[in-house]
Parts: sequence; C-alpha cells; structure tokens
Amino acid sequence: MAVITVISFFPMSGSSSRASELEVTCAEVYQPQVLSDTKDELEKAKKEKEEKEQELAAAQNQVNQTNASLSSLKSQQNSYEGQMNTLNTELQLVADNLTVLEIEKQLKEMEIEETQATLSANIALQNQQYENMKSRIKFLYEKGDNLYLEVLFSSKDFGQFLNYADYVEKLNQYDRQQLDEYIATGQVISENMAQLESELAEVEELERQAKEEQGKVTGLISQTAENIANTADSINDVQKQADQYEAQLVQKAAEADAANKEYEAIKKQYDEEMRLAELARASAWRDISEVTFEEGDRYLLANLIYCEAGNQPYEGKVAVGAVVINRLLSSRYPDTVTGVIYQYKQFAPVLDGHLALALANDKATESCYQAADAAMSGTTTVGNCLYFRTPIPGLEGLPIGDHIFY
Repeated sequence: MAVITVISFFPMSGSSSRASELEVTCAEVYQPQVLSDTKDELEKAKKEKEEKEQELAAAQNQVNQTNASLSSLKSQQNSYEGQMNTLNTELQLVADNLTVLEIEKQLKEMEIEETQATLSANIALQNQQYENMKSRIKFLYEKGDNLYLEVLFSSKDFGQFLNYADYVEKLNQYDRQQLDEYIATGQVISENMAQLESELAEVEELERQAKEEQGKVTGLISQTAENIANTADSINDVQKQADQYEAQLVQKAAEADAANKEYEAIKKQYDEEMRLAELARASAWRDISEVTFEEGDRYLLANLIYCEAGNQPYEGKVAVGAVVINRLLSSRYPDTVTGVIYQYKQFAPVLDGHLALALANDKATESCYQAADAAMSGTTTVGNCLYFRTPIPGLEGLPIGDHIFY
C-alpha cells in the first residue's frame, strides 16, 4: 500500500483506450476534491481532538460540580460553626444564670432558715399558749361555774365588790386575749408554713428550669459538634475527589493540547499538500517517449509492485506501476523511477523495510515484471491517477482489486 497524500489529475498521451476512459473518470471525480492519507489522518486527528476536548469539558464539569459541592459544604460548616459559637454563648449565659440562681438559692435557703426559726418559735409559743389555756380551763373546770360568784359574794363591802368585779372582768378579758393570741399564732404558723413551702417550690422550679435549659443547650452543642465533624469528613472526602478531578483535568488538558497540536501539525501538512496538488495540476507533463529508463528501474518497479499488489489481479499490478510512471511524467515529482519510489514518506514498503527485503531476494513474480513492463511502456489502467490506498469510508476513487486509485 502506498503512503500517498496528494491528488492531482493531468492529461497525458500514449495511453490505451481504457486509459482514455479512466482519464475522464479521474478528472470528473476528483477535479474539486483532494482525498489522501493526510486527509484521513487529519480527520482522525480532528476526531481525536474533539474527543479530547469533550473529555476535557466533562472533566472540567466534574471539577466545577465538585467545587460547588465543596463550597456548599464549607458554607454549611461555617453555618454550623456560627451556630456553635451562638450556642456556646447561650451556654455561658445559662452558666451565668446558674451562678445567679445558686446565689439566689443560698439567699432563699437563708430566708427559709429564718422562716423555719420563726416557725419554730411560733410553734413553741403556740404550745406554751396551749398549755396555759389548758391549765386555765382545767382550773375553771375544777372550781366549777360558781367560782366568780363566790369571789364576788366574798366582798366585805361594795367597793371591794366592785374591785372583785373588775378583777373578774380582767380575768375574762385575759382568757379571751389568750385565746385570740393562740388563734393568731396558729394563723401565723399556717402563713409561715405556706411561705416556706412556696419558697422551697420556687427554688426547686428555678433549679429545674436551669437544668432543663442547660441540658437543652448541651444537647444542641453535642448535635452541632457532630454536624461539624460529619461536615468536616464530607469536606475531606469531597476535597480528595476534587483533587483527583483536578489531576484528571490537568491530564485531560495536556491530552487535549497534544491532540490539538497534532491536529494543527497534520492540518499544516494537509494544507501544504493541497498547495502542492494545485501546483501539480497546473504543471507540465512529459510524454512517455521522453523518458529514458535507467538500468535497474524495471527490477525496482517490479519489486515495489510485488510489495504493494503482489496479491492483486494483474490489472491492479499494472495500476500500481502506472501511478509510479504518472509521477515520473509530472514535473512536480522526481524525474527518475528511483527518485519517485524513494521520495520521503510516499510508499509504505520503503518506510517499513519490506521493499528492501524484496529487492534482496528478488521477490517479484513474473506477473509483477509484466506489469512493470506495461507501465514503463505507457500502459495505464488508472488514467492520470497519482495515488492509491486501501478503501476507507468516504473515500471515492477508481476501485481495482483491494485498492482505490485517485
């Protein structure tokens, strides 16, 4: 197979009738179009370049999404940390309130002690009053209802009677006073006990509220601390993922850059070959009668035909030889068979060493020599075509055997 990259079509004389038909075919098919290995390479490079650009865009999208997730997590972490600061402040306030409450509790306990002391004193007073009243009642009971009458009637004169009557009245008043004081003391004791119970309940309620608030804030702090820890773990995981995506992005960017450079290089080569094709199309062609072949040209051409079309029909072998001779006739290519065949990067067997092996062992068959003789005599089965290759999708040309000529 030839490594050919430029398409040109030029009229030539000395062709067979079949050649005249093929000359028209090549001109009609390829006048505006240049199809070559370089174009194939250019399309392949362009496709690879686009694929790398797509991979780069996908990698960039992954990085953007991961960075967005990372930013969201960091915002959430900042929010949690802000909540934690607020909760710590609230907890400090609770602690301060507990301190104030503890002082108030101590004061209340002192008040309670005073109230208890007052209560004890009042109870003692009430007990004493009770004993006194009990003794007085016992005395009256033992003396009977006539005691006061006896006292009054024991008076020696009316003045003494009045004094005794006043004394009896004072005794009654005293008894009544003692009863009232006893009742009042009982009422004071009830009030003291109610106050004591109220103060104790108040202290207990304050303690309950403070502990409840402290437990609530402590629970929120624990939950927020857990949220912060979980968010930090998530941030670490996403950060690792982001680092991996960043590394992939760098790699994809390098690959895309390399593919783009390769594409630009091939495009530059393609543009140059297009320019050469235009020059070849406008250049002069020699007649086969003007060519003088050198010794060894037949041997060299026959072995190239063997390497390129050894398994092809005879018509295909002649076609390969005709491509070499067409180049020889064009003023844009070397003017010797050796120069055409060994022109840089034009025929694959030259590049991969197969031609050298064939020449060393004269692998050319009889039909290869016959095809070389036909081509060197001006016979062509491909008109003015200058290139050939194995078929690929989208490549149009003149098919002969397993090759397309153009």
